[in-house]
Amino acid sequence: MMTKGNETFGERVRQRREEKKISLRKFAEMVDVSPTYISQIERGEFSPPKEEKIRLMAQILGENEDELLSLANKVSSDLPAIIQKHPKEVATFLRTASNLSPEQWKKLTKDIEKQTGKGKHDD
Repeated sequence: MMTKGNETFGERVRQRREEKKISLRKFAEMVDVSPTYISQIERGEFSPPKEEKIRLMAQILGENEDELLSLANKVSSDLPAIIQKHPKEVATFLRTASNLSPEQWKKLTKDIEKQTGKGKHDD
C-alpha cells in the first residue's frame, strides 16, 4: 500500500474519481487498463502503475501530476536530468529548503517563476 501521510495513492484516486462521478469502468477505459486493475489499485492490493499512467490519471482527475506521483512513491522521470545539470547546487538547495512549510515552498516557487519567466506552479 503506497502512502503519503495518511492517504494512499488508491484512496486519492478513488476519492477524486467518485467526486468527478466517473464510473470505475469508464475511468479504466480512459486510462486504458482493466476495471479490475483500477479496483485493486484503489483498494491498495496492487502497486500504482507506471509514471505514464499516473500522469494520465492525474490529468483525468484534475490532480497535480507530481503530487499523485509522490503518493505512488515515484519521482518524475525528468528530474534526474535537471539535477544532473547542477548536482551540487541542487543538493545544497534541497537540503537548505528541506524544512520549509508548504506555504513557504509555494512562495519560493512563485519567486523563482518570476525570476525565470517560467510558470508551472499549481496552487
